[in-house]
Amino acid sequence: MFVGLNTETVMGPIRRVVATAQNGLEVVRLGGLETDLTTSPFEVVERAPMYRLRRYFPDTDPADAGPPIVLVPPMMMSADVYDVTRDQGAVGILHSMGIDPWVVDFGSPDSEEGGWDRNLADHIVAISEIIDQVRAHTGRDVYLSGYSQGGMFAYQAAAYRRSRNIAGLVTFGSPVDTLAGLPFGIPAGFATDAAGFLADHVFNRLAVSGWMARTGFQLLDPVKTLKSRLDFLRQLHDREALLPREQQRRFLATEGWVAWSGPAVAELLKQFIVHNRMMTGGFVIKDQVVSLAELTCPILAFVGEVDDIGQPLAVRGIRRAAPRANVYESTLRAGHFGLVVGSAAATHTWPTTGKWVLWNEGLGPRPTTIELMRYDEHFGSESGVSISDRIIHTVASVAEVGVGVGKGISDFASGALRGTVELSGEATRALPRLARLGQMQPHTQISLSRLLAEQGRKAPGGECFLFDNRVHTYAAVNQRIDNVVRGLIQAGVRPAAHVGVVMQTRPSALAAIAALSRLGAVAVLLPPGREVHTAIRIDGVERIVTDPENLDAAIATGMQVLVLGGGDQRDLDVDPSANVVDLEKIDPAAVTLPGWYRPDPGRARELAFIICSESNGHWETKQITNYRWALSAFGTASAADLDRGDTVYCLAPLHHSSSLLAAIGGAVAGGSRIALSRGVDPERFAEEVHRYGVTVVSYTWTMMREILDAENLALDGSHPVRLFIGSGMPQGLWRRTTERFAPAKVLEFYASTEGDVVLANVAGAKVGAKGRPLPGSAEVRLAAYDPIAGRLLEDEQGFIRECQDDEVGLLLGRAGVHAEMSGGAMRGIFAAGDAWIPTENLFRRDADGDYWLVDHRKTVIATSRGAVFTQPIVDALVSVDRVDLAVAYGVEVGGRTLAVAAFTLREGRAPRLAEISDAFEVLPPALRPDIFQVVEDIPLGSSYRPNAEALSAAGLPKPGTRVWYVDPESQQYKRLTKAVAAEFRNGSAGVPAGAR
Repeated sequence: MFVGLNTETVMGPIRRVVATAQNGLEVVRLGGLETDLTTSPFEVVERAPMYRLRRYFPDTDPADAGPPIVLVPPMMMSADVYDVTRDQGAVGILHSMGIDPWVVDFGSPDSEEGGWDRNLADHIVAISEIIDQVRAHTGRDVYLSGYSQGGMFAYQAAAYRRSRNIAGLVTFGSPVDTLAGLPFGIPAGFATDAAGFLADHVFNRLAVSGWMARTGFQLLDPVKTLKSRLDFLRQLHDREALLPREQQRRFLATEGWVAWSGPAVAELLKQFIVHNRMMTGGFVIKDQVVSLAELTCPILAFVGEVDDIGQPLAVRGIRRAAPRANVYESTLRAGHFGLVVGSAAATHTWPTTGKWVLWNEGLGPRPTTIELMRYDEHFGSESGVSISDRIIHTVASVAEVGVGVGKGISDFASGALRGTVELSGEATRALPRLARLGQMQPHTQISLSRLLAEQGRKAPGGECFLFDNRVHTYAAVNQRIDNVVRGLIQAGVRPAAHVGVVMQTRPSALAAIAALSRLGAVAVLLPPGREVHTAIRIDGVERIVTDPENLDAAIATGMQVLVLGGGDQRDLDVDPSANVVDLEKIDPAAVTLPGWYRPDPGRARELAFIICSESNGHWETKQITNYRWALSAFGTASAADLDRGDTVYCLAPLHHSSSLLAAIGGAVAGGSRIALSRGVDPERFAEEVHRYGVTVVSYTWTMMREILDAENLALDGSHPVRLFIGSGMPQGLWRRTTERFAPAKVLEFYASTEGDVVLANVAGAKVGAKGRPLPGSAEVRLAAYDPIAGRLLEDEQGFIRECQDDEVGLLLGRAGVHAEMSGGAMRGIFAAGDAWIPTENLFRRDADGDYWLVDHRKTVIATSRGAVFTQPIVDALVSVDRVDLAVAYGVEVGGRTLAVAAFTLREGRAPRLAEISDAFEVLPPALRPDIFQVVEDIPLGSSYRPNAEALSAAGLPKPGTRVWYVDPESQQYKRLTKAVAAEFRNGSAGVPAGAR
């Protein structure tokens, strides 16, 4: 008996083959299956070269439109991502919930005029304009939303506007801490280097086409891509099974991708991968510096538990980057595309978005699918996608496809190898800098202006410095310097001329200093103030460059005054008879350069700067050669590991050595951004640290005290600061700084006035230590020294005796080629024929080889019992919690010199006498002060250095309840009474028994 050919057994497979062929032909001819699904209606209400603004459901009665939400697509994806189908797309679902959806359509750069020249800032500014337009149409603040990179745009535009007219932010898989969760577990160091290379050498010449974008994203999850294609082929015979997902498949497979412009990709890589400035702050939009820390509107971020592109830890970075905002999250088990397209998006993402918007508007309850965002730098795993989630998700996909090896396993392996793949970037950066120092000869051309020119040639569009929320590129800075040079030449300045610079910290001051360097002249830096006429005559100054604020003081010197700064539109109100030249009025193009002019002629041996400062009532000068400046610059860049990702905040004034040598010099040598500040102001400090993305702060002496004492310092653990660099920070303030700005460290420097000695406490473990010599600086030794007689001590052979560990001695630096040419070297010190240059400071060296400052030669207190050093007394006092500032000084009374200490109080609370006595226990009795007192105030110099001159001039402290003296019999401190004070004056009190 035969079975009929028309039975189901035969016809079923035939019908399947025919259906597969018919559907396959339709896919080949039309790109996909024709569906009856419709998209949502929209109207283009605004057109501009950068965008078209769509308003969906334009026929809706304005009274029923609800709160507006603007949806921003990523650069590489079509705006239709929010409307793949009406019933499951974002705009359709949001509209059904009573929300007014608007979508930004950037178009495709390959079909828009000037599209290939678009940069990142163009997109941000466009979104900012759109917010204004939507608000004008609706009369309501706007909810700004974006998917993937579109969410990054939303964050940046909101920060650019400082949340103005923005009711809230909603993002979907948008990374903020881009280096916290890189795809495939790529090591951060490798990623930043690769991104920098691509930005500088690839995408500045090449754009990304639509097919490249599509292929690249599909390769990020090859298992899922292969699975979806095989699923489609397996069901090609079943049209009804394919139709519900056909629109989504066509969108992701072909229709949903657009090209990227090269400049936009390059800027994205530089700002947000190489420098990670979404987290640190300081990214630049149209010359304006912006930080996410300024966001104050509520934020909802959607997190895909198995998203390997916008990885959970990277997305959760917004919690730390925007500390002033209320940040919520909603998690769902979805990959990157599943957050906004597909069934999970239709049932979770968009309903939750709508409910959150309505809740913020007071129109509904808080959604149950959101919670306050958590941020943990070590949450779950390196990426935030747990190993178990990734393996389960990937193995499930692998099993369906039949593939034996999954991407998730390779991610796990790459994560385990992360620590072994990255090289030490610090060593890579430091070695070339130290090599350059080692190769430097007296005739080598090196200077501040030359390094600025070098950086300008490497990256003319790179960010040189920031000031008043504006960024200045290397090209613009070097052009400004060249223009100032022409003005100086017109005014008669020639190479090697000594020109005073009396200016507040501002871009023009930096330009003036660099212009004098480019001309080959010597900049004599003076602190602004009434004593300019006294200091200006120290070093043969011929003329003064000043700003309008210091013009009167400069004119009072009687010298020629060159005015720079304030722009060319301001007028100077000066006596016509005054010898004043307004450099801003000189047309650089009209100045003919003389034949002798050569830019950046400075050689290592030549004098570059003279820095003047007032110390203990007298003026001191530091003569800085180009080599000495380069030593500090490259040494700081190496010790602080400065690179292009750093922003160095110059809290110290430009006329201070720590600013010019360490902060400015280190930043220029390291290629870091320089952020200039108008002065020490806690509110401005907190604002600019976040806005500029400051990673390194320069200081002098007690400068950080004013910042830390502010009651409402708007900084928390989210600050980007990693390091403080400077000199003179008291130990107590050092501890307060590191506690307040943890995990930031302090890098304390010591640079000698004479020679090439530079010490640095690189490890920062020993609070108060000056550290060890920087590589490339002079070799140092401590010579035995009698501070009372003021002479070096010899051994039996006639050489100077070298100090043992913890013995106080005079710091000497070996005279190299550069130092010997400047003179002042002493020979035959430790061996026949050697040459050393003495400093002015006394140090001790501990058993580990770290150096500790003990005193200046001129401030040692010569008491009847011997020398008493001031710095150990100060260190002991500031170790007490309630002590603020402290000084030690000598007082002549009753025919002898007493060692006196004075200190101020923090928060007005006095420590107990026992606390002070315990603090002095670290000092031998002979090195403790005879008297100490609490005072209302200790004056600070222009560099924030405590000044004991006025207290010393006041003589013996007046008896009181907060003045103590050491009893010579018991060696205990007691309250100073009138009777004891009288005995001090007649010379009969306070003499220890052993000294009578």
